[in-house]
Amino acid sequence: MPQITRFWPLVAMLLLQACSSLPPETYTPKLGQMGKDVMWLPTRDELVTQMLTAAQVGPGDEVVDLGAGDGKIPIAAARQFGARAWGIEYNKDLAALAQRNAQRAGVADRVRIVHGDIFKEDFSQATVVTMYLLEELNAQLRPTLLAMRPGTRVLSNTFSMGDWEPDQVIRAGTNTGYFWTVPAVVQGQWTVQGLAPHGPAVLRLSQRHQRVGGTLSWEGQTQNLLGARLHGTDLHFSFVQTDGQLKAVLARVQGASMQGEVVAPYGMGDFQPEVVKVTGQRLGN
Repeated sequence: MPQITRFWPLVAMLLLQACSSLPPETYTPKLGQMGKDVMWLPTRDELVTQMLTAAQVGPGDEVVDLGAGDGKIPIAAARQFGARAWGIEYNKDLAALAQRNAQRAGVADRVRIVHGDIFKEDFSQATVVTMYLLEELNAQLRPTLLAMRPGTRVLSNTFSMGDWEPDQVIRAGTNTGYFWTVPAVVQGQWTVQGLAPHGPAVLRLSQRHQRVGGTLSWEGQTQNLLGARLHGTDLHFSFVQTDGQLKAVLARVQGASMQGEVVAPYGMGDFQPEVVKVTGQRLGN
């Protein structure tokens, strides 16, 4: 017993130090308070969870929240989904509060909050971007977002991106979120091997964000692409061969090249057709 008694002062001191590392909160933000460009209104918890779920956020992701407020979204990304996360907040008091909130939540090792301007900070390495801004601010950010690595996921509370259609509209009660995937740039003319009976085919693509159309030409004939779509770096399209058969293609685009294969027909699970590899190269710029 005497040995145990001697430890109590040490335990009490450690507890006191732990408590003193988080001083009593002296700053309380007010709903609707004005910031640089927008007022502060936190995203509802259920919408945060549904948006991060829709984007399939995981431990391998780096999430950035543009206009982090009290840090709710970076904290949720780290605590619920295991991601590394950071936020950019223009109000220095809110930024400091958000960092303290991350410490209280036990995720300060995976969450950091930067006191800065979303139009000046470099977040190009993020794999997931979240925001709760206004339509006009989304429009200003859109070129930056579209220039990020193809496959980057973008989430917005309430406000959309003009004619960049969302991949998914997320509903959580009366709240709405939007989800996009940054598409690769595929517009232009490509030479493609593996689609024509003899030699290369010419693939001409037009593009508006993830919406794609075009034609495929070989041996003097041209076919319109059917069901063309783009998801990140994955390009899907179908075409009709000279023998009347419908062929579907899935190719992954990496800069000025693509690689993929002709996809097996539906309902042919027991039949293993010969794998037809597809490769392509963009012509010019």
